[in-house]
Amino acid sequence: MKVAVIDLGTNTFHLIIAEITASAVDIIYKTNLPVKLGEGRINDNVIIQPAFERGLLALEEFANQIKAHDVTVVKATATSAVRSAENGSNFVKAAKSYAGIEIDVITGDQEADYIYQGVKATAAIKATSLIMDIGGGSTEFIICNQERLLWKKSYNIGAARLTQAYFKSDPISATEQLAIQTHVEAALADLIQACQLHQPKQLIGSAGAFETFAGMLDKDLDLKTVKAAPIDLPGYRQLATQLIQATHAQRAVMPNLIALRVDMIVVAALITNYVIDHTKIETITLSTYDLKMGVLHELTAL
Repeated sequence: MKVAVIDLGTNTFHLIIAEITASAVDIIYKTNLPVKLGEGRINDNVIIQPAFERGLLALEEFANQIKAHDVTVVKATATSAVRSAENGSNFVKAAKSYAGIEIDVITGDQEADYIYQGVKATAAIKATSLIMDIGGGSTEFIICNQERLLWKKSYNIGAARLTQAYFKSDPISATEQLAIQTHVEAALADLIQACQLHQPKQLIGSAGAFETFAGMLDKDLDLKTVKAAPIDLPGYRQLATQLIQATHAQRAVMPNLIALRVDMIVVAALITNYVIDHTKIETITLSTYDLKMGVLHELTAL
């Protein structure tokens, strides 16, 4: 059976096509497009027209690939940008009529579940761990161990949301950093309480910004093939400081920092710093598997 998984993220749309047999799951095609669905007015809960159109064009391109690969099952999930937008339902309808793709707009809790399943498939969970997935619209946190999920929550503190709300200077000013930290502190009070209860020592960063951190720290890391990889904590600290202090132009020429993340990586670093500073995290691990791999895991049970 050939299946397709589409992840309509706030910044990027992803497509995975896999062949599922009784003995294996083989990914036969994988691509992503920087749609920037949350561009401009994500905090006004609106998908602006240029982003709306980019999203439809991306889905049309995905539909062509799905047809070319003779896929029998398609699962498309939309997250924060669509679920919070006043015209999100219009986008879902347009996707069906324009590209023939039915979209399931999932809740933050469902998103966290899928992320957990994706990360679990890497075997990266070695002890009680805190999984963190920084999206453009929302950030998900999951506390778990090797056996089960212990706690989860989705927060509207995605990198695009906070960038648009607070990040106006170049480089980011101390005042703007403080505003972001204050916002994050207020939002994550119950997360810190949950960490005090469960005492996770390992932070597992799910794809996205953590792929950037890992790729910038280890130029030889092949993000296309690795499932999980350690991120040196002192090295991350030094990199985070460098990213936060740099200008846009300086970040734009840094190796392994893609254009889409040149500004949002600053906010991602600030969020990550806050979490490390206020928990007892001792190690960081990258998981390249995330929501879309969790959805694929679900489809293998069909």
